[in-house]
Amino acid sequence: MGHTLGRTWPSLILLHGCIVMALSAPAHAQSTRYPTKGPDAPSGSAVQLPSVVVSATRIPADALVVPAGIDVVEADAIHRARPAIDLSESLGRVPGVVARNRQNDAQDLQISIRGFGARATFGVRGVRLYTDGIPATMPDGQGQVSHFPIASAERIEVLRGPFSALYGNASGGVISLFTASAPAEPTLSAGLVLGGYGLQQSSLSFQTPWGDGKDGSFVGDFADVRSDGYRRHSRSHRRSGQTVLKGAAGTGTRYTVLVNGLDLEADDPQGLTASQLRGDRRAASDGALAFDTRKTVRQGQAGARIEQALGESQTLQLTAHAGSRKTTQMLSVPVIVQRKNPMHGGGAIDLDRDYSGADLRWQWTSSLLERPFSLTTGLEYQVSEERRRGFENFIGDRIGVVGKLRRDQDDRVTARDIYAQAEWAPAERWRINLGARRSQVRFNSRDHYITADNPDDSGSLEYARTSPVAGVLFRATPWLSVYANAGAGFETPTLSELAYRDDDRSGLNDGLEPARSRNIEAGVRARRDGWEWSGAVFQSRTRDELVVIANQGGRSVYGNAGVSRRRGVELAGTVEFAPQWHLSGAYTFLDAEYLTDFAACGTPPCGDDSLIIQAGRRIPGLARNTAWSELRWSPLASTDVMLEGRFTDRIAVDDANSEYAPAAARFDLAAEHRIQRAGLEWRGFARLNNVFDRDIIGSVIVNDGNGRYYEPAPGRHWQIGVSASRSF
Repeated sequence: MGHTLGRTWPSLILLHGCIVMALSAPAHAQSTRYPTKGPDAPSGSAVQLPSVVVSATRIPADALVVPAGIDVVEADAIHRARPAIDLSESLGRVPGVVARNRQNDAQDLQISIRGFGARATFGVRGVRLYTDGIPATMPDGQGQVSHFPIASAERIEVLRGPFSALYGNASGGVISLFTASAPAEPTLSAGLVLGGYGLQQSSLSFQTPWGDGKDGSFVGDFADVRSDGYRRHSRSHRRSGQTVLKGAAGTGTRYTVLVNGLDLEADDPQGLTASQLRGDRRAASDGALAFDTRKTVRQGQAGARIEQALGESQTLQLTAHAGSRKTTQMLSVPVIVQRKNPMHGGGAIDLDRDYSGADLRWQWTSSLLERPFSLTTGLEYQVSEERRRGFENFIGDRIGVVGKLRRDQDDRVTARDIYAQAEWAPAERWRINLGARRSQVRFNSRDHYITADNPDDSGSLEYARTSPVAGVLFRATPWLSVYANAGAGFETPTLSELAYRDDDRSGLNDGLEPARSRNIEAGVRARRDGWEWSGAVFQSRTRDELVVIANQGGRSVYGNAGVSRRRGVELAGTVEFAPQWHLSGAYTFLDAEYLTDFAACGTPPCGDDSLIIQAGRRIPGLARNTAWSELRWSPLASTDVMLEGRFTDRIAVDDANSEYAPAAARFDLAAEHRIQRAGLEWRGFARLNNVFDRDIIGSVIVNDGNGRYYEPAPGRHWQIGVSASRSF
């Protein structure tokens, strides 16, 4: 069981209010921007120190002044010679980040940062996600990226390391996507992408400035993506749209309003065993074909962010959002399993989720001991309400259809957070950051399916934790910075991970503890004309790691490991070694292992078949070495030719390290050309992926109870695209 706040939460609110009132007096010094070209801020001046990581605050443009592991993937890297369908295309250039395309839209991408999130069998765990400042992660730590508007992205910001803890529960890292603002003139754009295995993507976008001073922006995007899939039974169809309105109102007020929606239908081919993989890499599992495993998602979301300047030294920001997500899914749980166990939840899922949240943040900029100082503090509240129903996936002898009700419950998750961050430049070349976040996450479940054989499984759980962080940066030269930081973090189980118990009974898995980590990092970052590079070393030590102890029939049972450790090295750089040639690369070494023994089981109910996972075993789902590189040749200002390479070391597929997905290297060749014809701006590209037609495992399903660990990636395949835009 987790810990509770008791009477702590009201006290923290009172403390927050006292801080705001005590420090809200106007500053006497004039506010200016923190210098980005050298440590030459005038002594005693009050400057605007760019915030690092408080509730989706934007990472500053100059990473040389931030004592944390951050990267910004700009629009050029997201879109150039790419279809811009999902995050796996562009995040490879960020060290420490893994984004795997599973070739299965029913299960979303596999995303991990420094090894956090690798356990996820669907969706995203351990990594906080944001779109235009609006959370894409639920209060329990479960996130989705299927609605991310990649085609309209202006940049993707990635934060790694201890400062991620300031985002709250399940913050092993942070990924924030920001859509582009409208250009100076109204512009209409349309695009089409075709590719192997039936890929078709069509897109339409309208962008326009607005307002008296044309300082407002309206962007509307729509995308339709269809694919037959590389593997059998992996067809998918995804429709998504988003509108973003930005503008100003009154004196010192800025606002952003966004609305987006997603409509997804996808078949689920499931994983393959090693023997199946050797026979037919494109096959689906027998269960997937027999039960017609599939998933549909309908999601709608709206959010707004209002920022109000309070004089020259204070800013108040309110962010609020609300949305709903409806998911139906057919699993391949065997009929006999459901018939034998009256407390089984069934093999068909119907899940309706409503969610909302608000974040109120206040920032004050002044001076401390005649040196630049700023303080940010705030409150965040999130709530997710779910109606979860389970049905048998059979009627008589027919399988793969929705049958009798086997589960009916209402679930609610609430997260209440209070946070503060102080930033101070005690000397011209030094910067100190201190912060803390207090998080409380409460789970409530009310059971409506009560029979003689299935008792009332209602219950509640509560977890709470304070996560402090600290960092220091030294600007050694105008082009070189070194930094170090340390902090604590924690991660609660998600509702999905609490849903199934190791004794095969229904009700919340109240034996799960939250994972608690201690993290340290040191790094260096440099930027000069024509090149830039960065390096970092890190270590995370986690107690009560959340692990999959059984995974069968589309359902995962979770438990806690003892102590685990992640440590590694990250390197990244880019150089223009000739006027027309650019080389970029990223490398990550990650040593992730369990430090103590712990018990696991194969198939619930756990007991007689328990096995011991010995200390020294690798944490599954993670490669020890990963690398990415891109060589770009631009013979003309309008033409780019690129060779991209990726390497992934072998990956353990289960806690016992009984099998490994083999290491693999892949190379892609791409070209893009841009022209103006008939009053239109045209962009065309072509790609040949996996040029050498290597057999590659794209991702693994950790601890699958049937041994279906492997999700193969496509061999050699092509993509071509063309888009046109017109300004009015």
